[in-house]
Amino acid sequence: MEILGIDIGSYGIKGAIVDTEKGEIVSKKRTTDKIEDTRPHKLISKLHKVVKKFDWDGPIGCAFPAATSKGIVLSTTRMDQGWVDADADHLFSEITGCNVSVINDTDATGLAEMKFGVGKGQRGTIIVLTVGTGIGSSIFVDGILVPNTELGQIEIKGISIEERASNKVRKEEGIRKKTWGKRLQLVLEHYEHLFHPDLFILGGQLSKKADKTFPYIKIKTKFKGASLLNNASIVGAAYYAASVQIQNKEFYR
Repeated sequence: MEILGIDIGSYGIKGAIVDTEKGEIVSKKRTTDKIEDTRPHKLISKLHKVVKKFDWDGPIGCAFPAATSKGIVLSTTRMDQGWVDADADHLFSEITGCNVSVINDTDATGLAEMKFGVGKGQRGTIIVLTVGTGIGSSIFVDGILVPNTELGQIEIKGISIEERASNKVRKEEGIRKKTWGKRLQLVLEHYEHLFHPDLFILGGQLSKKADKTFPYIKIKTKFKGASLLNNASIVGAAYYAASVQIQNKEFYR
């Protein structure tokens, strides 16, 4: 099944058509410029422009930077508060004329890594982290997603994990890779004590610098760099939408 995957991020909105059986992007990516205004009507307009570039009329999966449940935005720390309680599925479907399924962006990344990336076939408790402007998270227990976790908001000694170890903080403070690695080690050790995971999958901008940073991280739990890199959220969103389509067909049989 081919699905249009959309990823909404601070950098802008990007999209591509995905083969959801192989987990591969099969079209050229289309993007917008940086998002300066995240109010619903502004964001809806930008998403519409991306979809039009594909001349698309099929299902769409959308990775959204907020907690969501069945398309409803539950809470948000990175988007305009006007999104809270909004039915993003309905709003995006209405503007595009397509059936849009919305999922938390890091959950989309996690789905992609668990289905097609380094998490494929892994059992137990898996924590997927995207370390970039913030720190996003998704948790899987024997392959089942625990949705909308916000592990980056957990505080250590009064400072949130995002404020302590994100790539944004690394850049702003001019932190060297060794120091960043040790900060990330502190974070991962904290998660070890809380969740006792079997594997960490580390993605986002951190995975691009894995060979320079990972050697400084010394923890008991096995960890791997994410393999889908910038494609993960698009692939995961499309895969989620395909799953929704299949569930709906089964329901109406």
